[in-house]
Amino acid sequence: MPRIESTAARLAKLGFADGARAARLVGQAGGELDDLLESLVDVADPDLALASLARLAEREPSVPRVLRENAELRAGLVAVLGVSAALGEHLVRHPKQVALLAEPRLGDPREELLRAVGADPGCEARTPPADALTALRVAYRGRLMHLAARDLTGQATPAEVMAELSDLAGAALEAALAIARAEVDAADVRLAVIGMGKCGARELNYISDVDVVFVAEPREGADEAKALRSATRLAQAMMRACSTTTPEGSLWEVDAGLRPEGRSGPLVRTLASHLAYYRRWAKTWEFQALLKARPVAGDLELGAAYVEAVNELVWSAATREHFVEDVQAMRRRVESHVRAEGERQLKLGPGGLRDIEFAVQLLQLVHGRLDPLLRRRGTLPALAALSRGGYVGRDDSRGLAEAYTFLRQVEHLLQLHRLRRTHIVPEDEADLRRLGRAMGMQADPVGEFTARWRRHAMEARRLHEKLFYRPLLQAVARLPESGARLSASAAAARLEALGYDDPTGALRHIAALTTGVSRRAAIQRTLLPVMLGWFADTPDPDAALLGFRQVSDKLGSTPWYLRLLRDETAVAARMARVLGTSRYATGLLMHAPDAVAMLGSDEELAVRSRESLLGEASAAVSRHAGDPETAVSAVRALRRKELFRTAVADIFALVDIETVGTALSRLTDVTLQAALQAALQAALQAALHAALGTSAPPTSFAIIAMGRLGGMECSYASDADVMFVHSPLPGVDEREATDAAHAVANELRRLLSLPAPDPPLAIDPDLRPEGRQGPLVRTLASYRAYYARWSSPWEAQALLRARFSAGDPELGAAFVAMADELRYPQDGLRDDAVREIRRLKARMEAERLPRGADPALHTKLGPGGLSDVEWVAQLLQLRHAGALPALRTTRTLEALRAAVSEGLLDPADEEVLAESWRFASRIRDAIMLVKARPGDSVPRDSRERALIAQALGYPPDGSEDFLDDYRRVTRRARQVMERVFYA
Repeated sequence: MPRIESTAARLAKLGFADGARAARLVGQAGGELDDLLESLVDVADPDLALASLARLAEREPSVPRVLRENAELRAGLVAVLGVSAALGEHLVRHPKQVALLAEPRLGDPREELLRAVGADPGCEARTPPADALTALRVAYRGRLMHLAARDLTGQATPAEVMAELSDLAGAALEAALAIARAEVDAADVRLAVIGMGKCGARELNYISDVDVVFVAEPREGADEAKALRSATRLAQAMMRACSTTTPEGSLWEVDAGLRPEGRSGPLVRTLASHLAYYRRWAKTWEFQALLKARPVAGDLELGAAYVEAVNELVWSAATREHFVEDVQAMRRRVESHVRAEGERQLKLGPGGLRDIEFAVQLLQLVHGRLDPLLRRRGTLPALAALSRGGYVGRDDSRGLAEAYTFLRQVEHLLQLHRLRRTHIVPEDEADLRRLGRAMGMQADPVGEFTARWRRHAMEARRLHEKLFYRPLLQAVARLPESGARLSASAAAARLEALGYDDPTGALRHIAALTTGVSRRAAIQRTLLPVMLGWFADTPDPDAALLGFRQVSDKLGSTPWYLRLLRDETAVAARMARVLGTSRYATGLLMHAPDAVAMLGSDEELAVRSRESLLGEASAAVSRHAGDPETAVSAVRALRRKELFRTAVADIFALVDIETVGTALSRLTDVTLQAALQAALQAALQAALHAALGTSAPPTSFAIIAMGRLGGMECSYASDADVMFVHSPLPGVDEREATDAAHAVANELRRLLSLPAPDPPLAIDPDLRPEGRQGPLVRTLASYRAYYARWSSPWEAQALLRARFSAGDPELGAAFVAMADELRYPQDGLRDDAVREIRRLKARMEAERLPRGADPALHTKLGPGGLSDVEWVAQLLQLRHAGALPALRTTRTLEALRAAVSEGLLDPADEEVLAESWRFASRIRDAIMLVKARPGDSVPRDSRERALIAQALGYPPDGSEDFLDDYRRVTRRARQVMERVFYA
C-alpha cells in the first residue's frame, strides 16, 4: 500500500490528474510501462494516454517493447492516445495497426482502400458486402490514426492535414462505390461523384459530413431514363456503404443536399440537366457552393467535364442582380439560426470559420470573374491569392489566415477526441486543458487557450465585417465586364459614353496607374473600374481622373493610401466626388495628400473649434521658435489642411454657408494669431533688440478684423481685411514703440506672403484711416483722434464690421469699445448722413461694376446681390443700434434677424434678403471651389455655369434652372432693398 501511494504521488507530480488511478494502471502492467511514463508527461491528457496504453499493452504485450525500441513510433502513438479516446479504442481492437506508425508515409489511400474491400481500381468489390464495410472502416481508421500522429507531432501542417483528410475521404468514396457496384447492376451508366464544400476544397475535418453532387451520363446506346435509375441506385448504395453502422461504426454521412433543388430534387442528373437548372433556376448560394466543386470519385473524366462547365457559370454569377446583397443576407440568416452556444461555435458563431470562408468566397466571386489567379477552391490558397492581387491587405490576410488555421486546429482536436462531428468549444476545464496542452500550451493551458481563441475570433469577426460588407464589392459586381477589364479597345468607347471629354488622355492616366506587376498597380486595377464610374457621376470626370493620378503619384507608394481606398469605400467615393467637383480642393489635396484620410467619416469633416486650432498652431510656432519662416510655414500647412476639411464638408452639404463663413474666418483669425506670434519673436528679438537693448515687446499689438473677416463671413477667396493698432507700454517712447509696431506688421505681412505651395493669405489694410496714404499702424489714441475729427459716414459704416481678431485681447477690446461710439450713435444717424450713404450706394453701383460685366449676374454688386443685402442691414444698424443693442453685431444675417425681432423689418422681407445673400455667397464660394480662382459673376460660358450648378446640387442638366433661380431670388431681394434702403 505505501508503494502504491508513493507511486501515485510521483505520478501526480509528473502531471497525471488522477495519480492513484494511474498508479493502479502502472501496477497492473507489471512494470512494463514504468520506463514509458516520462514520454506521457507532455501529451495533451496523460491520464487518457496511460489508460489507453495500458489496455493496448494488455491486448498486445509486445507493444511496450516496440515503443521502447522506436522513439518516433512512440512519440506518434502517445500523442494520439493523449488526444483521442476513440482512436485508442480502435487500436485496442486492432493493435497490429500500431506498426503503421513506424512508416513515415503510407501509400496511395485510394489503392489501399480499394484493396481492403477486395477491388481493383475501377472495379466492383469481391469481398462479401458486410465484410467489405468492416474492412473499409478498419483501413480508413488506420490511415486516420497515422495522419493524426503526424498532425499531433508537427510533422504535417494544418493545410496538409486537411488536404490528406479530403483525399482519404475521396478514396473511401471510391471504395464505397466499388461496394455499391457489387450490389447494383449499373453497366449502362457513367457516374461521377463531385466533392463539394470542404471535401471539394480539400479542407475536410477529421469527422464531417461529406458533401457531394452526382452527375451521370448513359453509356453509348443506353436508354437515358433507365441509365439514370441505375445511377440513382448506385449512388444510394454508395451512400449507405459510408453511413451504415457496423461493429466498427460508420464512416460519416454522405450529404447530397447541395444538388439542384436540394433534397426535393432528383439525386442524380445528367450534365445537361445540371446546366439547365443552374442557368435558369439556381439561387445565388448555389453558385457560391459550386466554387468548391471537384471530381473526387467515379468517372473522373465526366467529373472534370462537369466542373469545367459549371465554372463558366460560377465566375459570372457576381453579375447577377443583387448578388452581393444575397450572399450577405444568407450569412445573416445563418447567424440568426445559431443556437445559444453560438458564442462557443467554432464554425457558425461570430468570428468562426464561416465568417472567414464567406468573406473570402465573396471576394473571390466578385473579383475572380476578371482575375483567374483568384480561382482557388481552398480558403487559404484563395486568401493568399487575394492578398497577392491587392484585394486584401497583407495584414488583414495574415490575420485571417492565422485565425483560420488556429480554429481548424481546435476543430480537429475536438473531433479527434471521440471521432464525433462537433464544433462547440467545451466549457469543462479538463477538456479545455486537453485542448491547450495539445496545442503546446503547458504553463496555463486553459487560460492561454481561451485567450488565444477569443483573440482570433474577435479579429476574424472584425475582418469579416470589414471585408464582407465592403461597399466596393457591390460596385465591382455591377460593372459590365468590358468596363471592368479596362481593355484599351473597349475602354475609350466606354469612357466617352461615360462623359469623359478626352478619352485618349484618360486612357493614358489609366495606363500610368495600372501598368506593371507591383502591388500598387494591382490595387489600382481593382479600384479604377469602379472609380471611373464614380468620376463619371461628377461634374468634371476628366479633372477627377487627372487629380486621382496626381494624388496617387504622390501617395501610391504609401502603404495606407491605397489600402484606405480599397477597404474604406466611402473614402474612395468621396474622393472621386471631390476631385471631379473642385479644382480648389484638388489643389489643396496635392500638397496635403494625407488629408485623404479625413474623408472617411462626417465626424472627421466637422468644423474644429478655435481653441483646438489655436493650440495646434501655437504648438507649431513654439517648435520652431528660432525660425519664424519655418514656423509660419507650418501654420500655413495647418491652414491648408483645414481649408480642405471645410471645402469637403461644403461639397457634401455637411455645413451651411454661415458655418462655412464662420469656419474660414476662425481659421484666418488663428493663422493671424500664430503668424503674429512668430512675427513678434522675429521682429522684437532681432532688429528691435539691437535698437532697444531688450527683447521684451515695447508695445502691445492687436489686429482688428474688418470687412467679411470682421463679419465672420469669409469666402474661400477672401483676403484678410484688417487694421493694426498698438499701445506703447508705460515708460516706452511712442516713436520707438511705433517703429516696433511697424516692424511687427511688416514682418507679419512678409511671413504670410512668402512663396509656398499653400494658398496665400493676403493682408489688406486699406480700410484704415486715410486708406493707403495713412500709416499702417496707429495707436489707439491716434485712431480715436482721427475718427473724432475726420471720419465720414462710410468709415462708421466700415467699422460696423470691426472685430478683434488677434494679438492683445485687452487692446482689441478697447478698440472695439472706441468703435462702438462711432458705429452705434446714441441719437441715431442724422438725415444728411443717411442721404450720404444712399448716394454712396448709388455711386458704387454705377462706377464699381467691372467693365463688360452683366449686372444681373454679378453676385456682389448686381441688383439683389451681396452689397444690396449688406447695405440694408448696415443702414438699419447705423440708424438704430445706438438704442437697440440687439443690432450690435458684425454679421449680416444676425443683424437682419435682430431687425425683425425689434420690429424694424418685416419677416417676409428678411426671408427674401437672407435667401439672396445665402445664394450669392454660395455661388461665390462655388466659383472658387470649381475653378480654383475667385469670381463674382455667374459664368456666361454654359459649361462653366453647368459645373457651378452641379457643385451647388443641381442635376447635370440643371444649368438653366440654376440661372432662373438666381434671377428670381435676386429680383425679389432688389425690390425689398429699394423699398427698405431708399424708402
